[in-house]
Amino acid sequence: MKWADNSRERMHNGANAIGNLMVEGFHYLGLFAIGAVTAWASVEAFMDMLDKGRVNVDDILLLFIYLELGAMVGIYFKTNHLPIRFLLYIAITALTRYLIGDVSHHKAPDIGLLYLCGGIFLLALSVLAVRYASYKYPSSKAIDSTGDVVGDNVGN
Repeated sequence: MKWADNSRERMHNGANAIGNLMVEGFHYLGLFAIGAVTAWASVEAFMDMLDKGRVNVDDILLLFIYLELGAMVGIYFKTNHLPIRFLLYIAITALTRYLIGDVSHHKAPDIGLLYLCGGIFLLALSVLAVRYASYKYPSSKAIDSTGDVVGDNVGN
């Protein structure tokens, strides 16, 4: 029954190769789509600013959000790791943009202002915690672009 084991092994390897191709293809297609949509949105926002003939802090912060999204996609494309700090930075920038827009354009400060400031503060503490944790407890396994473990740094 050696031929059956060889056939099973070839079928298994073929199925793995096709599955990996499909997963990686979807992965790259998704990254390119997210990157393209982010670039499109940032160009559209920039063109709207030019049409308005003026720029305010809200607009600049929106461009920073697009910049961080683009950087996050680029880092994920290169390393296959999602940098959570970038998500936290985007959230901080978004809340700051909302805070500035709310206070400067619409209404007098109320309890919502404290909620926004508290949210920004909690996100800033989260950035601090993530940075400390990655310094104090670095990842014990390096992962290459295919998702395979390439080394074990336990004890270093």
